[in-house]
Amino acid sequence: MDKDSRNKKLKQLYNVTKEFARIFLVWLGVLLILSVFEVLFNGFTHEFPEHIFNIIALSLFKGLVFWLKWLWLEYLLFVIIYFVSKKAAVVISYVLIFLLALTQLLLINYFNASLLPLGSDLYGYSIADIEQTVGASGSLSIWIILGFLLLLAGLIFALKFFPKRINISGKIALIFPVISLLLLLVNVNSIGSTAFQSDFANNLVLNKSDYFFSASYNYFFPQPEELDIYSDSYIADYESSNSSLVNFEYINESEYPFLHQEQTADVLTPFMNPSKTPPNIVFILVEGLGRAFTNEGAYLGNFTPFIDSLANKSLYWKNFLSEGGRTFAVLPSLMGSLPFAKNGFLELNDKMPGHLSLYSLLKYNNYRTSFYYGGDSKFDNMKTFLQKNAVDEIKDGASFPNGYTKLPVQNGFTWGYSDDQLFDYFLNTRSQLPQNPELSVVLTVATHNPFLIDNQEKYLKLFENRMSQLNFSEEQKATYRNYKLQYSSILYTDEALRNFFFKYQKRSDYTNTIFVITGDHRMPEIPMNNKIDRYHVPLIIFSPMLKRTAQMESVSTHFDITPSILAYLKTNYKLKIPSQSSWMGTGLDTARNFRNIHQYPIIQTKTDMIDFVMGEYHLNGNTLFKLDNNMQEVAIEDEEVLNQIKNKFENFKKRNNKITNGAKIWPDSLIRNYSILKK
Repeated sequence: MDKDSRNKKLKQLYNVTKEFARIFLVWLGVLLILSVFEVLFNGFTHEFPEHIFNIIALSLFKGLVFWLKWLWLEYLLFVIIYFVSKKAAVVISYVLIFLLALTQLLLINYFNASLLPLGSDLYGYSIADIEQTVGASGSLSIWIILGFLLLLAGLIFALKFFPKRINISGKIALIFPVISLLLLLVNVNSIGSTAFQSDFANNLVLNKSDYFFSASYNYFFPQPEELDIYSDSYIADYESSNSSLVNFEYINESEYPFLHQEQTADVLTPFMNPSKTPPNIVFILVEGLGRAFTNEGAYLGNFTPFIDSLANKSLYWKNFLSEGGRTFAVLPSLMGSLPFAKNGFLELNDKMPGHLSLYSLLKYNNYRTSFYYGGDSKFDNMKTFLQKNAVDEIKDGASFPNGYTKLPVQNGFTWGYSDDQLFDYFLNTRSQLPQNPELSVVLTVATHNPFLIDNQEKYLKLFENRMSQLNFSEEQKATYRNYKLQYSSILYTDEALRNFFFKYQKRSDYTNTIFVITGDHRMPEIPMNNKIDRYHVPLIIFSPMLKRTAQMESVSTHFDITPSILAYLKTNYKLKIPSQSSWMGTGLDTARNFRNIHQYPIIQTKTDMIDFVMGEYHLNGNTLFKLDNNMQEVAIEDEEVLNQIKNKFENFKKRNNKITNGAKIWPDSLIRNYSILKK
C-alpha cells in the first residue's frame, strides 16, 4: 500500500472516529445528566444525604467510567458497520443510546422504589414472581411512562441537534476508545465503594446500569476467587487464635458436606419454668422488621412500642441477624438451618434435597404443624418446602373464607390479606384444646412495598404522634415524612401484634405456649446505615413459661434457632432427635455482653452471596468491616484477617457447591428414621 493510500485510509478512519465521537459524546452528556437527576430525584423523594456535592461529583465520575467501559466495543462495532453503511451505523447507534438511556432510567426508578440497586437478583425470580412484585409495588406509574416519553423526546432532540455542533479532531476522538481499552486493565468498580458513612449514599452514587451489567456478567460468567494460598495470612489459623469461635467436626465431608455430631447446648432451660406437657410453639415472622426502627436504642427511633414492651418481658437478642436480604431465605434458615445452594434453598424447588427440620422433627415427635401466610405460599417456592416437610396445614391467601379483608389493591395486584386479618384467621382456626402440641409459623406481609394498609390515615396520624413522642425536630420530621407509608405500616403491624397477644391471653393454651418473634430481613425501603443493617433484626422469645427475662448483646442468626429449640425440647420433654445433624447453626448465644462466637455466610439476594460474619468482623464483597456492640461497623484495612475470613468463606462455598451439584445434606437413613411414615 502506497503512502497516499495509507493517508486516505487513515483519513477515513479519522472521519469515522469523529462521527462516532460526536454521537457518543451526546450519550455521555445524557448519562451525566441522568446521574445528576438521580441524586436530585432521590433527594426530593427520600432525603439529601450529607456531602451532597461530593456525592454528585462521585456519581458523575462513575457515570463517566461506565461510558468509557464499553466505548471500545461500541467503537469497534460502529467502525465495522460504518464501512458497510454509514446510515445504518448512525441509526443503530441512536437506537442503542436510547435503549441504554431507557435502561438507566428504569434502574434509577427501581432504586428509588427499593433503595437497592438492581443486580443479577433479577435472574433469580420467575416471570410470575416478577409480575407480582412489580404489580403490587406500583413501580410502573404514570409518571414513569411520562418520563420515558420525555426521555425519548429529549434524546431525539439531542441526537439531531448536538452531534453536528461538536467539533473534534480525529486524533482527539481516537483517544476515547484507547482509554476505554486501557480501563480494562484497571479495577475501577471499587473506587469510592465506601466513600460515605451511609450505605444509602454509597448505593446512590453507583451508576445503576454499570452495576446491573457488571452483576449480570459475573452471574453468567463467574470468576473464581483468587487467594494467595501460600501467604502467611491465608495459612494462619484464625480460629485457634480466637478460641471463642464454635466449630464443627465434620463426619463425612465428601458424601455429606455439612454432617456433624449434634452437640448444641441447651441454653433455654435456665430461663424456663417446666411444664407437664410439651409446649405449643408459635413463630411470628414479621416482613421487613429491622432493628433500625424496632425497640429501645433503634438508631432511626423506636416505632414499635408494643414489640418493645414485649421485649422487656422476654429473652431478647438486640444484635440478631437474618440469614438473607429477602424473604426467600427465612424458612430454610430458620426452620431447617439449611445451606443456601446456588440461588437460595427454596430455588431448588422440586429438586430440594432430602432434609430434616424443626417442622419434620417436631411432627415426628407428635406435634401438629401449620403455616399461615396472607399471600400466595407458592411465591418463592415456599409451598414446595412446606410440603416436603409434610406440614399438616398450609393456610395462605387461597384458604381464607369470606369475611376477611385484603390489603388495598394497586395496579390490580395485592400481596394478600392484612396482618390483623391473618392473626384473626390464625386464632379462629387453631383449637384451644389441641390433642397434640402444635408448631405454627405465621408470616406477615403488610410491611412490604407499597405499604398500603386499610385505614391508612389513622396510622399516618399515629406516625405523626410517634415522631412527637420521640422528640424529633421539625427538620427530622420533614425527612421522615418521605417514608410515611413505611412507618405507618410498621405502626399498623405493631398494633396488630398488640391485639393478637391481647386475644391470645384469653385462650386456655396461652400459658403453655412459646412465641418466637423475628424479622425476615430489614426493610430496605428506608435508607440503610451500613451493609450489616440489611440483616439486623430483633429476636424475641416470649412465653408465660419464662421465669426470668434477659437482654443479650451477643450475636446469633436465624441458623441458630432450630438447634436451640430442639436442644431445649430434648432436655425437658425427652424428644427424640438425631445424634448427628447438618445444621448450619451452632445454637443461640445467651451471653449478655457483646460477642460473636459464630462464623456464618449470609445470602443477600438469590444471586449474591457476598457476606460472611465471623467473630467481630463482617466481610462484604472484598471489604472488611469491624462490628461494635450496636451493630454499627467501620471499614478497616487488615489483610491478615481479610484473607482468613475469605478462606473460611471459600471453604463454605465449596461445601455449598457440593449441595448444588447433587450431594446430600442429610443421610437417607436419618431421614427415614425420623420420618412420620416410619412411625
